[in-house]
Amino acid sequence: MSEENLRIGILSRKASLYSTRRLKEAAEERGHHVRVVNPLRCYMNITAKKPKVMYGPEELHFDAVIPRIGASITFYGTALVRQFEVMGAFCLLESQGIARSRDKLRSLQLLSREGVGLPITGFARSPQDIPGLIELVGGAPLIIKLLQGTQGKGVVLAETTKAAESVIAAFQQLDANILVQEYIKESKGADLRALVVGSRVVAAMERTAAPGEFRSNLHRGGTAEPVKLTLAEKNTAIRAARVMGLSVAGVDLLRSNRGPVVMEVNSSPGLEGIENTTGVDVAGEIIGYIEDHTHSVTDKDRSADKSPAPGGRGSPAPAAADENE
Repeated sequence: MSEENLRIGILSRKASLYSTRRLKEAAEERGHHVRVVNPLRCYMNITAKKPKVMYGPEELHFDAVIPRIGASITFYGTALVRQFEVMGAFCLLESQGIARSRDKLRSLQLLSREGVGLPITGFARSPQDIPGLIELVGGAPLIIKLLQGTQGKGVVLAETTKAAESVIAAFQQLDANILVQEYIKESKGADLRALVVGSRVVAAMERTAAPGEFRSNLHRGGTAEPVKLTLAEKNTAIRAARVMGLSVAGVDLLRSNRGPVVMEVNSSPGLEGIENTTGVDVAGEIIGYIEDHTHSVTDKDRSADKSPAPGGRGSPAPAAADENE
């Protein structure tokens, strides 16, 4: 293998998924050696002298790792990414960034601390606080979100105060943790998805909900078209990814009367919708970012040590069936 070629591992439970397939194709087109491995089939030797990641009887050595970690395996997946970080591989997404993005409450608290625009959001535990929680976010209509929900699941639009009280009480009886957010009426059922790579928004689309639906997710019948973001929208998306510690992120925004507000920061954004909508080679942009942040380190390491030990290093924070396709 020449020094120009990288050994890239894609952590994905299904090689046929669009995002996994496109990342593999984009890397191979640039001459890199790519392997898709199921993160749940990896096991680890975490001893201090020589940490290892095993895949069956084989020890894995990668210069760079692309995590496509599904939400249901966040704990094991982030542990595996940490192991590769310890071994010196360049990880496109840091384990800590993935964990932050999967905790909706923590991510909103971190974004709020850094002054990133957000919808008014409330969080409470006691049924006695339901009226105050509803008033906090400006009353009905309002959005109720399960903290564990993904891809629009566990998200309810309550159009009246009575409906909001009933839904919140039902979730609390089930011992479910929820967030209550203001409903941004002026967004009119549309949101923005900004795909951030490094310090740039490389592609963006506007998603519009299907008739009778308030969630704009494409797999729920929403439609999408390319959109030109304002400077404020670009800066908000880039800041949100940076606060999460993610070098690649799908940032969902709403256009409100007070400027762009962040709905969610996704650490494993699906590429199919945004590539097909915008025509941008997002997978190629991601591989280019890996090249820019891996070559200088792997070259130096290999010149100092010609053994077959893996090159690279841990990923610097700039800025998952389960992948968010």
